[in-house]
Amino acid sequence: MSERVNVIILLLFGDQAEVVADVPPGERAEPERYPASEIAGAVGLPVDRLAGKRLTADVGDGDRLSGWRLR
Repeated sequence: MSERVNVIILLLFGDQAEVVADVPPGERAEPERYPASEIAGAVGLPVDRLAGKRLTADVGDGDRLSGWRLR
């Protein structure tokens, strides 16, 4: 069974979205990048509206995130 986590999209960098755990800034790890179009398609938003969105995601193999959903 996978774990579901809260994340936030910090910003867009080209065609990538920088994603971090939605925890206080002092507790955050380095951002990870995921294809912005993949996340936007999953949550039904245009790519340019992703920055700042709070989502949930499934943690899979190698701690990779998938199964994006708006919170």
